[in-house]
Amino acid sequence: MHVGILGPVEAHSPDGKVSVGGPRPRTLLALLALRVGDIVPLDRLIDELYGSEPPSDAANALQGQVSRLRRALGDASLIEFHPAGYRLVLAAGQVDAHRFAELAAEGQQALEHGDPQGAESLLSEALQLWRGPALADVDAPDHATRLEQQRSAATNALIAARIRLGKADVPEISDLVARHPLDERLRGYLMQALNQQGRQAEALQAFEDARSLLAEELGTDPSPELRAIHLQILRGQTHRELPAQLTSFVGRQEELRRLASLTSRLVTLTGPGGAGKTRLALQSAGPGAIFVDLAPVKDVPAATLQALGLKETVLAPEDRLTLALRERDALLILDNCEHVIVQAARLAQHLLSTCPSLRILATSREALGITGETLCPVPPLKPEQSVALFVDRARLVNPAFAQDQHTVDICRELDGLPLAVELAAARTRTLTTQEIAARLGDRFRLLTKGNRAAAPRHQTLRAVVEWSWDLLDADERDLAAALATFSGGATLEAVEQVCGHDLEVLEALVDKSLVEAVDGRYRMLETIREFCSQHKRVDAEHAAYFLALARRADPELRRRDQVRWFARLTAEHANFLQALEWATEHDPDLALQLVSALSWYWYVKGSRTEVEGAARKLLARVPEQSTEEYAILLALAAPERVQNLLEHLSGPIRQPFVLVAWAMLVGPPDPDAPRTELQDEVERSQDPWIQGLIGFSNSYTGWAARGDRAEAIAQAREALRQFQDLGERWGAAQVMDVLANLTEDPHEALALTDEALRAVGELGAEEELAELRGRRADRLLDLDQDEAERDYLQALEMATQAGLSATRALAKAGLAKIAQRRDDLVRAEQLLREAQQELGFGWMHNAAKLHVEELLSELVRSREA
Repeated sequence: MHVGILGPVEAHSPDGKVSVGGPRPRTLLALLALRVGDIVPLDRLIDELYGSEPPSDAANALQGQVSRLRRALGDASLIEFHPAGYRLVLAAGQVDAHRFAELAAEGQQALEHGDPQGAESLLSEALQLWRGPALADVDAPDHATRLEQQRSAATNALIAARIRLGKADVPEISDLVARHPLDERLRGYLMQALNQQGRQAEALQAFEDARSLLAEELGTDPSPELRAIHLQILRGQTHRELPAQLTSFVGRQEELRRLASLTSRLVTLTGPGGAGKTRLALQSAGPGAIFVDLAPVKDVPAATLQALGLKETVLAPEDRLTLALRERDALLILDNCEHVIVQAARLAQHLLSTCPSLRILATSREALGITGETLCPVPPLKPEQSVALFVDRARLVNPAFAQDQHTVDICRELDGLPLAVELAAARTRTLTTQEIAARLGDRFRLLTKGNRAAAPRHQTLRAVVEWSWDLLDADERDLAAALATFSGGATLEAVEQVCGHDLEVLEALVDKSLVEAVDGRYRMLETIREFCSQHKRVDAEHAAYFLALARRADPELRRRDQVRWFARLTAEHANFLQALEWATEHDPDLALQLVSALSWYWYVKGSRTEVEGAARKLLARVPEQSTEEYAILLALAAPERVQNLLEHLSGPIRQPFVLVAWAMLVGPPDPDAPRTELQDEVERSQDPWIQGLIGFSNSYTGWAARGDRAEAIAQAREALRQFQDLGERWGAAQVMDVLANLTEDPHEALALTDEALRAVGELGAEEELAELRGRRADRLLDLDQDEAERDYLQALEMATQAGLSATRALAKAGLAKIAQRRDDLVRAEQLLREAQQELGFGWMHNAAKLHVEELLSELVRSREA
């Protein structure tokens, strides 16, 4: 059942319109409907129905009217009797007057909160509920007057919303003015509407008409508000609202705080397309800001005049703008300046110099480049913010959406670029996050369904990047495409040598937000990089450069400046892997040389497991050969095959990884075995690093073979001196570990181990850090069992991260010793069995396997005792 009182009183059931009856039943229904859901007192109903001359038995008369109305409605339960009165049992939304009041209040609230678009929609819906004068066929003048006042307020608010949107209806307002000639608010609306349509003379005449009428009828002057509108029209000003936003604002609190703290009169938000510059500008702007969308225009002054509602005159547009703005304390937002950057810069310079109270907030993919400009970069969203944005937008199309790990992966893969994240979130209506993540390799095909109402450049991910691409000149496009070849960014040296362009072109790409410059490196967001790489690649030049860099760096990795060089190569880690992948397919010989040049870096940094797959691919593409480079490749890709090659390899040795791989996979040389040509070549080497390595090896093997502790310590100390003279931390750490084994003072052993840990820690040598942490635990076992346990657990975790199964096995063996000492034999055996499962091929694994088996045998004996 629905009841209407905004017009003739009527009721509608699911079966159609209900005949309510004569005037009194209609009045009774109207009175109950006005307070639907509430009990209307009996005396009030009698008074409203019968006025000053009620019948002698008014209560019975009222009851009779209620009975008639119940029969007319066809459902007696709709009107409840209570001792205090009667109640219409309907929801408020089933009475048009209450629905109107709710919509009108929401519309007026939207208008107050700066959303004229939403206000227009709500207020239009509210006013469409009216079918004529309120309570048209019943005698309830006070109620009718109140409803008509609400209608008038809603009408005024709707006109105000349409004026802010620049689409007011002049004939409608003129009709209202004719009916309410002394209403100054309506007079002001009429003047604004006429002015917006370019009818400035008529708008000024409307003010004169109002002034004359007010003086004649009331003896007063126009109100300050009406005079202010008159002054705006004289100056050629109109007021247009900022574009209303249909979605919530997520993140950017740091940027908002910075914008609020800036005192500069010109602030430019810079960043790549889709970073959210426009949305941030709108969010930071207060009421009254003037918004100029420059994306579709070619004439900046003309577009700014239009945004202000100004007509062009004989004055130059810049001077016309000065006249309109020079006395205003206003914020002018120039949005999307990049394609008209020179015009935007000139207009900003002119207005700031002639309008002392004006402030300008610009958004652009590059700076305006004028004096006094403060840049506020708009970077991609932080990980947690991009995930929050994805979840928020996904729930708009899929209310049941729940965040998962794929959500995090998608946002990371999209670099936290807001537009890309929003486009991806929109796909959750039909795809799972796992399916979206799997398709991001072709992101430009996937992210094509954006907001149809958005500007064309923001409807697809490709359009966003193409907008920036189209603004580049030929050199900038060539460099952008070449730079996209790099994975993980590049140094200036690399850009100049690989791409063939100078710093000036590179800086232009930085200025246009295609490239980020951070700590001496230049990189692209992955989305921009993927787009640019479709136009040109320089893979051959890229691979050649990084082979040369690896060769130049390798000897430095064993000298005093090794920390800086390790950091340099670590920064290029992704580029090295990319060069290796390309060269494996297109130039296997170069790839083999690259593997050799990087082998020591990979070994010290603990990257052998990471490159194992790439090494296996290369092994399948190069012919078998008796070279040092091939031996290194075997050590990485097929270590079980390297021993035979090492026995027949001759020098000179250029890569120390060969010697380390030999020791790890083959173990100490058998003193009774025939000497190889490689052994003789190594011992003849004059390389101080190799001499230090020989001293370290002789100390270790001599002690194992002859048991002469003093001689071993002397040899080790000499080797330590050689490494320290070179400033070589890795070698020094290996020798300190040997000295820790040789000393009979457990506290000295611990101090030497700590010093070794500090040395390899400076290099970030993951494998050595894990191994030395385990040996520190061994040396603590009889000094502090609890601390030893903590070190074993830390070694286990580090070995897991580095992929060192032998080190994991030894850490578990150490924990088993502690468990056995605590009489937890079940736990001890479990750990030792797990350790056995860790071990595989190679001398180090064999040595660890022997150690674990000895502990198991000891455990069995302790159980039998």
